[in-house]
Amino acid sequence: MKRTCLLLPLAVVLILAGCKSGTAGRVVSVSVTPTGINVVVGTTQQMTATVMDTFNTAVTWSLAGGGNSGTISSTGLYTAPATVPTPAQITVTAVSQKDRTKSGSATLTITTAAGPSNITVAVAPATATVANFGTQQFLATVTGSADSAVTWQVNGATGGSQTTGFISSTGLYLAPGNVPTTSNGTGDSVTTTLTVTAVSQASLVASGSSIVTIVPGNQGQQTGLVELGTSGGNGNDSISNPTNHTITCCGGTLGSLVTRGGTQYILGNNHVLARSDSAAVGDPIVQPGLIDAGSTPNTKCDKTQATTVANLTEFVNLESEDQNASSSNIDAAIAQVVPGLVDTAGNILYLGGTTDSNNVPVPGAPNAGSGVTAFLGMSVAKSGRSTGLTCSTVLAIDTDTSVQYNKSCDGTGTTFTVDYDNQVDVAGGGFGAEGDSGSLIVSQNTADPVALLYAGSDSDTVGNPVAPVLNFFASGGNAVTFVGGSAHAVIGCTLPTAPQSAAKSVQPASLAAESMHDVLATRNAQAPSLLGHPEVQAVGVGASLDNPAEPAIVFFVIRGQPHADIPAQVNGFRTRIVEGDLFPRRGAISAADTAVNEQATAPAQLVYSLTSAEMQRANVVHAAHAKTLMQQPGVQGVGITSSVDSPGEAALMIFMIRGVTHSPIPQLIDGLRTRVRESSRFRAGYRGIEPQRACMIPAKRAAR
Repeated sequence: MKRTCLLLPLAVVLILAGCKSGTAGRVVSVSVTPTGINVVVGTTQQMTATVMDTFNTAVTWSLAGGGNSGTISSTGLYTAPATVPTPAQITVTAVSQKDRTKSGSATLTITTAAGPSNITVAVAPATATVANFGTQQFLATVTGSADSAVTWQVNGATGGSQTTGFISSTGLYLAPGNVPTTSNGTGDSVTTTLTVTAVSQASLVASGSSIVTIVPGNQGQQTGLVELGTSGGNGNDSISNPTNHTITCCGGTLGSLVTRGGTQYILGNNHVLARSDSAAVGDPIVQPGLIDAGSTPNTKCDKTQATTVANLTEFVNLESEDQNASSSNIDAAIAQVVPGLVDTAGNILYLGGTTDSNNVPVPGAPNAGSGVTAFLGMSVAKSGRSTGLTCSTVLAIDTDTSVQYNKSCDGTGTTFTVDYDNQVDVAGGGFGAEGDSGSLIVSQNTADPVALLYAGSDSDTVGNPVAPVLNFFASGGNAVTFVGGSAHAVIGCTLPTAPQSAAKSVQPASLAAESMHDVLATRNAQAPSLLGHPEVQAVGVGASLDNPAEPAIVFFVIRGQPHADIPAQVNGFRTRIVEGDLFPRRGAISAADTAVNEQATAPAQLVYSLTSAEMQRANVVHAAHAKTLMQQPGVQGVGITSSVDSPGEAALMIFMIRGVTHSPIPQLIDGLRTRVRESSRFRAGYRGIEPQRACMIPAKRAAR
């Protein structure tokens, strides 16, 4: 995805400005109160956001939770829903309007007014830092009742979940293998915290909470030979701002090891190792990256606190491509390793096929060689600096993308855009976050290299296929191959806390009644002919899965029966096909009965396998129309995927920028279904961080 950044006081400037020792300011922060309390259904609770170290204290409020989470006003007044949602705990977040990378959150548990009001619960420790795949014992103290029993929750879910980690009835927490992520309000996926809550069984309105930070082993400075998948970057990747007395430093992931002509190199992204074209050959490549260097505020961003493990050797020039798809079509760089400092076996953290005595995946090398080509539905994994091990699915291939870059580490530099062809799209913005750029994406079953992670949005992650990456760096008749071992499964993706970054199924969306009026009228008018297909048991109405913003006519058909004669659209409305054995509702059915029939079947998969004939049909349409579609407002990618409305059919995946006005997306292009996926902007190496004030200088305050 992107490299990630840190801001620190510029000590030299502080001295020149006459600041006293110890007057350095802090990074802008946001806190939200109250947290860990219960709110009775139908009542209100005033939330307060405290914004530190900036004069602009305005925030944007948002809610996250299951089902109906209630509402929150622009002033922070929260109104609980009329019934307890599932899960009962919701998260209230305030994002700084001055610096949208800074936010604070609080958790509230929605309850009925059951139980005595004098009972309180305290959880210890109140805050905890837990390694991914690690454990933490929590203790709950109940006062005001002889009943000390509590129910443990993680992010509002009793017992936890695969994505947040599990907690036992005795309070023993098992962390997930990945670091949870959230949107930072500007479209980037950033890491976030979790909340462990103990709810009194004597009173549902009494609870206590602990804030948990998951930290992967990828971030720290390694001892001994450096293994890959770890924090790293260019030793010069920092920028000083004398006006604001700050230093901003960035870092990413040292992804994997490759070899050429007997010499080993670290493979990563241009925008991590070569600073988006700003670096020079020979620059030091350090571990950890400057953002993770040093153990105290005074040593952060100091390259003397990191080890130079390689030197920049070669990189693709990004900006010179003049905003067209480059002939190289990659965001990549290589750096020759310093002998004796990097694991020559090419081991990558958490990618091994076995676990240690604590059930934590050991490092493992990818399958040596040239890698493999991604296919739809391929299960993939990666290990990166920010989110650790994550596992997901290839959602689209042969994807044309438009990716936004920034020349500066602090996000204040020139912005430019690069277009790419034939990229790999992995489902889930949480598959990578800020700082995971450069991670090697491998197949889960064999650990074969598949793609080099370099960009993403809040719902997708994008990688360069490995073949053009290796081909670009071939030189003098010497091929470039991945250093590694033999094929093996990535065991971390099969553990109980396997870090899946995206759901594997798709649930139908809910559409407003008025949007269903016209499709229902069309279905009613066409019902006799639509029900005339022998395989059709019922015809209903609901939301399309290929474009959840549009209604669809839903055909319920007998499983295994051919249904090629069912049209892809009827009078301008999409159609959707659901297979099953025996549906409880038959004939022309209502939207409510459509939902009943859908509950009798398994949810639609995120992606389906396709025949070679379907892939060829999609390739022809993609080749004819992708470039034209990419010129349309709001379109940032066009790839090949499977239809969810009609399993077994290919579809043209059209990636849209959320909130950008665009022309209607055709439901069919040359007879091929289209599938719409809306997200934030695809970005790589982009930052927009508020400079921190290092000390009070009255003469400069008015200028801020």
